[in-house]
Amino acid sequence: MLFKRKNSQYWWYKFTDPSGRAVRNSTKTTDKRKARELADKHKALLWDQVQLGHRPIYLWEDAVVKWLSETDKKSVGDDVAMFRFIHPFFEGLPLEKVTRTEIEKVITAKSKTASSARVNRITALIRAVLRKAEREWEWIDKAPAIRRLKEPGKRIRWITQAEAERLFTELPDHLEPMARFSLATGLREANVTGLQWDQVDLQRKVAWIHPDQAKARRAIGIPLNEDAVTVIRQNIGNHDTHVFTRNGKTVKKAGSTAWKKALKSAGIENFRWHDLRHTWASWHVQNGTPLNILQELGGWSSYEMVLRYAHLAPEHLAEYAANISCNSGHIFGHITTGGIKKSVAINR
Repeated sequence: MLFKRKNSQYWWYKFTDPSGRAVRNSTKTTDKRKARELADKHKALLWDQVQLGHRPIYLWEDAVVKWLSETDKKSVGDDVAMFRFIHPFFEGLPLEKVTRTEIEKVITAKSKTASSARVNRITALIRAVLRKAEREWEWIDKAPAIRRLKEPGKRIRWITQAEAERLFTELPDHLEPMARFSLATGLREANVTGLQWDQVDLQRKVAWIHPDQAKARRAIGIPLNEDAVTVIRQNIGNHDTHVFTRNGKTVKKAGSTAWKKALKSAGIENFRWHDLRHTWASWHVQNGTPLNILQELGGWSSYEMVLRYAHLAPEHLAEYAANISCNSGHIFGHITTGGIKKSVAINR
């Protein structure tokens, strides 16, 4: 049976397959004759699947449902938002038909309104679903290759200790201790706002983040320095369960309007709450913390994530930079070519 849904220009079809399952899909065409052909072809394929034992035909929607049922990512909400954007492009499409050509339509559409980084996140999700369909679920023979857009390099945004002190003076009473604690531990916003007393041991000077609270879904142990311990002690007795509160209530969002107002008053621009974590990492590297230790402290799942901070501590390259100094056997002289004076290295 062919029909049109409300607010849709395409023909849809519905029928019952040989196993008794109801099938309803969009044909993605406004041509009724082509729509009939697609419906008949799908019927025939399903008959082969049931009667001849051929591999079942799975649609994109089937893969999305299975993906969401199996994932335990903390950012699953973002995945759902991206699936909503992808849906009109792949709706009713068999997984075998999700080709590079179809994926390019998604890339083109999203590139008009979003950054290359955001487009790459969407295509990374598509890639992950299709690879699972190929390698784990065995729903398709081969997942297509998907191109990745070039992303411009971004600077790590961090502030100096003097700027941090200026910011502290402008923050309201409930945000100042949270910001100080963030700069002392490097914890993400949700881990700070959600920190509970049963996650803190002041005698051992440690705190911990449970796997279901961590972005990488892996427990994180947090050594507490004196700044972090001081902040926690100042909050003892304010709330029965949570360390950081406001007027006796838990805080859901730290980077709020009050945060932005304080930044403006402190004369600090282009600085998000998450940049407190970047600042913590930057200070660590500048003070000699090895990158492998920083990775463990910050709970990053891959070493590549901490390489972003490597350029902030180039001191270990100093001895090599000295290889071409004047004291290493070279001096700089000058020659004139075409009236232009140039410096050249001359061996002694």
